[in-house]
Amino acid sequence: MIENRLELIRDLTNANGISGFEGEVVEIAGKYLSESLDFRVDSMKNAFISLKGNTGERPAVMVDAHSDEIGFMVQSITANGLIKFIAIGGWHGSNVPAHAVRIRTSKNGYVRGITTSKPPHFMSEAEKKAAPDIDNLFIDIGAVSREEVVDVFGIEVANPIVPDVDFIYNEKNGIMRAKALDNRIGCACEVALMNELSNETPAVDVTGAISTQEEVGLRGAEVTSNVIKPDVAIVFEGTPADDVYTDKYACQAGLKKGPQFRHRDGSMIIHPGFLAFARNVAAESGIPFQDAVRAGGGTDGGKIHLAHMGVPTIVIGVPVRYIHSHYGYCAYEDFENSVKLAKAIVLRLDRDVIASL
Repeated sequence: MIENRLELIRDLTNANGISGFEGEVVEIAGKYLSESLDFRVDSMKNAFISLKGNTGERPAVMVDAHSDEIGFMVQSITANGLIKFIAIGGWHGSNVPAHAVRIRTSKNGYVRGITTSKPPHFMSEAEKKAAPDIDNLFIDIGAVSREEVVDVFGIEVANPIVPDVDFIYNEKNGIMRAKALDNRIGCACEVALMNELSNETPAVDVTGAISTQEEVGLRGAEVTSNVIKPDVAIVFEGTPADDVYTDKYACQAGLKKGPQFRHRDGSMIIHPGFLAFARNVAAESGIPFQDAVRAGGGTDGGKIHLAHMGVPTIVIGVPVRYIHSHYGYCAYEDFENSVKLAKAIVLRLDRDVIASL
């Protein structure tokens, strides 16, 4: 099983899909789903995965993960062949210079380039001390004129741009390195969960949503929650790991310490009844977990929990180091435990449990 699931994570993270351009991600997810599941995609590229045992008469459980990654977009092309870009999603300027990227064109596939970084030989003392500003950066594909960029490479304004990073798995310690683990690791959790649930008989209707455009305002989840109309929801998210910045008592998202339950972030205060139920399920199932109180950040849960008359929603986070940068580290065992945890929760839900939350 691990080989197949590593392939799933590899293909999802290697896929290129900034906010608004998630089609490649959704297509890959569909290829890994069991034929016993119903799968459809809407005009916004939100994907819906449904158990064929859904009746429409039982409580509706929504499982969510967002498909988009942070990246960039071509804004303009200069006379000397440099590409001006804007950030799509939450980048910090210090994470952007001197990295490889891929620009998707409409005719020539992907063109590789690098984000510019001025050599220290040309920097003033003030520039050396200042933090990099995305507004002052460009992408260089090795061209010498605007005509070369446009006519030879086929690059146009509004082409999407992603980090040029390939998935690596280290068998010695079970650590994965990839781009876009926020939130392709959540997408992988959802695909694996729905495949496992297709062999079970839950007492609830379960529908998975792979939602778009989370990184630019939780937009896809607003649509998917209105379609599914859930009674409760579980959100998978690649959550920022803090184990390299804090001591063991302050750490709330360490690798190999289990999935994370959020109690609060910038988008929602987690439903205490559903969270207590989920934590009890984890403890009774012997699944390690971590608790987090986040001062900022947010997930699709921010939209989902406000849908209709309000939806009890929990977030299961898979810790990822160096989130919102070109590279991330994630532990395979945290992925597996996140799937196990969500499955155990779903299989214990029924009409009475949901009514008591």
